[in-house]
Amino acid sequence: MKLEGIRVLDLSRFLPGPHLAMMMADHGADVIKIEDTKSGDPARVIGPAEGGHTVYFRNANRGKRSLAVDLKSEAGREAFMRLAETADVILETFRPGVVDRLGIGYEAVCARAPQIVYASISAFGQSGPYRDRPAHDLSVNALAGIASLSVDGDGKPAMACLPPSDMGGSLMALAGILMALLRRQTTGRGDYLDLSMFDTVVSWTAHVAGRVFADGCAPDPAAERTQGGAAFYRPYRTKDGRYITLGGGEMKFVVNFLEAVGRPDLIPLGREPAGPAQALLHAFLEETFAQRTQAEWVAWFAGRDICFAPVLDLKEAFDDPHLAARGMRERDSDGASHLGIPINTAILREIGYDEAECRALVRDGIIRQSA
Repeated sequence: MKLEGIRVLDLSRFLPGPHLAMMMADHGADVIKIEDTKSGDPARVIGPAEGGHTVYFRNANRGKRSLAVDLKSEAGREAFMRLAETADVILETFRPGVVDRLGIGYEAVCARAPQIVYASISAFGQSGPYRDRPAHDLSVNALAGIASLSVDGDGKPAMACLPPSDMGGSLMALAGILMALLRRQTTGRGDYLDLSMFDTVVSWTAHVAGRVFADGCAPDPAAERTQGGAAFYRPYRTKDGRYITLGGGEMKFVVNFLEAVGRPDLIPLGREPAGPAQALLHAFLEETFAQRTQAEWVAWFAGRDICFAPVLDLKEAFDDPHLAARGMRERDSDGASHLGIPINTAILREIGYDEAECRALVRDGIIRQSA
């Protein structure tokens, strides 16, 4: 286990932070999820439940231990600080300034635990005009220009099915934490990381920022290669009302397909820029794919060197044998998709609290045990 021996205190909520900490737990880190004593992570009550937990919560928090602590109390802050002295990483996703007001910000923690790598994930970062602005993934994407690139047939911004700034923030923060832990091996000291979901998605626009940087104008989604402007990089409707995707515009794939369907005369159109110049090729492909069902196209593409995939619904995708082969869906002995997360005072006993002190903290509402 690559992260065995690393302890993480996870103060985060919802998705970016919990997902990051779960990945560290999956690789052997001891992750302790610190929740409040009233309601805990809101993901506990969002969406369908299975086996006593919401699927959302379990899919972002498996492998963690958990402790509910009243961080507004002096005793709760002391318990957190004593945990910090044993930890390697602290992760938080509160609005900027909240942890400092609670007395558990980086400077306060570093004074007692200089080894800590302290990561703050926020919508817009710890500085800048939008620092204090509340936002989740959709609003971040809107201000980053990302929402304007995914549009429907009428040009209306479409709701993304996956949260790019949430998940991108998670992965970027994980990279920063691991780099800081690596550097700590030579310096002996931790670090502070200011991770912005906004910065993350902006940094992911390398493939669509050309018009802005080179021409000083916004891109037209309909003419962008990765937004449907390229005939060989878009979905097509099949005879049975389902869809397939062509997913690679490299000329070898264009040639392989058009020769196989007897239209090598259209190959030059595949070399044209995305957008109107490929309109005739796009129209041909729409007409062609409408002549067979999705299953018939799947059979036709088998063994051919062409980037292609059927559009599956989420249940079909989770039932797919490749997903199972990669270990991306596992069940416990009760049939649940993931294990539950125990919350217990054993965590406090590990850092020197005796049983009587633990009972007193529970009695006074400083910590809470729950399932």
